[in-house]
Formats: sequence, C-alpha cells, structure tokens
Amino acid sequence: MFYRFRAFNAHTLDSLCHDTLHFAHPGTFNDPLDCQPTLECDSDLEQLRALLALLVRRRVSAEVLESLRKARLRGEGATRHADKRAQAEAAHQLADIAYHATNPEYSEGKKKKAEERLLTQKIKGELVRHYERGVCCFSTTYSSPVLWGHYGEQHRGLCVGYGTDRAPKPQLQRAVYGGSRIIRTSTLVRAFLQDDRNAKDELDRDVLLRKARGWSYEREWRLVGVQGLHASPLLLKEITFGLRCPLSVKHAVVQSLLGREKPPRFYEIDTEPGRYVLRRRVLDKDALSRNLPITAGSNIKMFNDLTESECVLPSTERAQ
Repeated sequence: MFYRFRAFNAHTLDSLCHDTLHFAHPGTFNDPLDCQPTLECDSDLEQLRALLALLVRRRVSAEVLESLRKARLRGEGATRHADKRAQAEAAHQLADIAYHATNPEYSEGKKKKAEERLLTQKIKGELVRHYERGVCCFSTTYSSPVLWGHYGEQHRGLCVGYGTDRAPKPQLQRAVYGGSRIIRTSTLVRAFLQDDRNAKDELDRDVLLRKARGWSYEREWRLVGVQGLHASPLLLKEITFGLRCPLSVKHAVVQSLLGREKPPRFYEIDTEPGRYVLRRRVLDKDALSRNLPITAGSNIKMFNDLTESECVLPSTERAQ
C-alpha cells in the first residue's frame, strides 16, 4: 500500500470523486534542494560542446513541434522546420559562449577555463529543464504522527491508500536518502551522447529521487510523469481519517465514494492510552449515516407540545 496525506478541501474531494492524482513541479516542494543537483565538470571541451548542442537541439525541437501541433501543423515539413530551428539555436549558444570566453586579457589557460565554466553553467540549465517532470509523492505508512502533522492538516484531513494491482502495473520508485547532490558531466556524456542505459538510470535516480537523509522518516516513493492532473494509475483502496477530522467531512467523503464500482475501505485514527502510538479502527459508516445529516428544528416545532400556561414565566422572573 502507498499512502498520500491530504488536507480536506474542494481539490481533495474533486480528486477522490474523479480518481485523479496531481503531478507537481518539484519547484513547489517544501525542500528547495529537491530535484536540484549540483553539476561538476570532469569532461573535455569537445565533449561539453557536443553535450550542450545535443541538449539544446532536443529541447528546442520538442518546443517547436509542440507549438506547431497546437497550430495543427504536422508532417515532414513541421519536423524539418523544428530540426532547422534546433540546429540554429544550438549553434548560436555555442558561438555566444566561445565569444565571451575570448577576453583579450585572458591567457590561453584562462580562456579554456572560462569556456568550460560557461558550458557547464548552460548544461546545468538544460539538465534542469530536461528533468522538469511532474512528481507525485507517497509514503508506505499511515501512522506517522509527523506526516499527519505536516501533510494531513494536523489530523483534520485524511490519508488515501492506494494499491498497485492494476494493468499496466504502476512504476513507483523509492526515494534515495543521503549521498551527494553532485552530478558529473561524464555521467551526462554517457547518458546522452553514448546512450548508456546504466548512466540514464543513475541520472534519473540522482536528479529525481535523491533527498537529504533527514527526510527518511517520510518513507517516500514517487510516481514520475507529465506535470498536472491525470487519471490515477494506482487503485484507490482505503481512506483513513485523522483524529481531528470533523464528522461532516467523514460523511461527505463516504457518501461521495459509495457509488464506486469497488468502494474503498474506511478507517479512522485512534490512539493507545499512555503511548505516542497511532493505530486505526474501522469507521462505523452506519452510525455516521444515522447521525448525519441533521435538520435543525424551529422554535415552534421544538415547543409546540407545551400549553400556553406552561410557557408563562414565574412572577419573580417577569419582574426581573
């Protein structure tokens, strides 16, 4: 099971009713170091130029083709146009870097270092743009007090449990805690220029999955995909409500999901006396439906069985 802690709001209810998941841009995460590697150069100038040119061509070609697609322009002509634009942009960036590295005050060694530094900076920018994917985060526990506090609206929210028993099987990836944020340009050369599968896997791990060791309590797994709201590749199987979750929220969520082909199981968090331990129990849906919704009675209906004499205040209270 994979769990996603949520505050209760219109977005959460809409996501549950439509069975969707939001793949967020990593720039919105609470850890600013997440998916932000440091690039270290260990390649020669020829490799750096070839690497930057390839990354720029890929990006620009994809951007131009997407623009043409929106304009309903497709086919070989569109592809040739995109390739031409991509080649021109790559050549322009390399020429611009070469120009700025030829300061007359630089010695030959300084010129080489300047070009290396500029190429590395540009490559890092292209790398970050290449990995601008959407990420959806999960945990393998529903009972973490810290996760409830951080992501479950201080127990006023809920925790959604998902299974992977769907076809095709969802490809969740475990977060890697600890290690270095440094990625070397030689890894990029192997991944992009040499099309090395192992290097690509190493790069995906270090950019998209590696986090500081202090976050290990989250026991995180990730789905990576296109940014935005999409149909869930996981199977919604259970919902657990927090300790402070209002009865009205429980009622609204239960009633919203009872019409599913396979309704989820419903639980609520409970505590153990004298211990800082969270456990859960099955939610009594029948008791919930007996008590809610409530229709407020008017004053007349509440007191219509009283006679007029019974409603007269004692003389002492009338005097006051």
